Amino acid sequence: MKKLKNLLVIISLTILSVSCESAKKFDLGKAKQEIEEANRNFEKYIKTGDSVAFAKNCYTIDGHYMAPNLPAVVGRKAIQTACHQTLSAGVSEIKLHTIEIWGDENGITEEGTLEVYVKGGKMVDKGKYLVLWKKEDGMWKLHRDLFNSDMPMATK
Repeated sequence: MKKLKNLLVIISLTILSVSCESAKKFDLGKAKQEIEEANRNFEKYIKTGDSVAFAKNCYTIDGHYMAPNLPAVVGRKAIQTACHQTLSAGVSEIKLHTIEIWGDENGITEEGTLEVYVKGGKMVDKGKYLVLWKKEDGMWKLHRDLFNSDMPMATK
């Protein structure tokens, strides 16, 4: 019985040591830089009108794009189609501004603000977003993307 207790203590200490090492290795500041770089790529794909690269490089395979007043768009192919429709409607630029991020190596939450522009540089919307980031293929990608407008609701 004493050997079993000693073995359990050794296993527990080993697990704790591995967990602590893993926690020490995660650098939230580095993750924030990577996410801000991913946001610049997001903006670039919109500005260049590249819905294929937008969906492939910005969203996880099972990502959710949750725009206001619409059902969630699920999966990369559907997100690519939604992006193409947005670009076809005249959106030419989106600017993202990170307010705060928090999380760990398993996932990051980002809070930020956004501005949406159409051709000619006219701002047509501004709002806020919460994004859940997940590592996929070694890169932080949007796993859940939820945003809404700060603009007054349109009235008839």
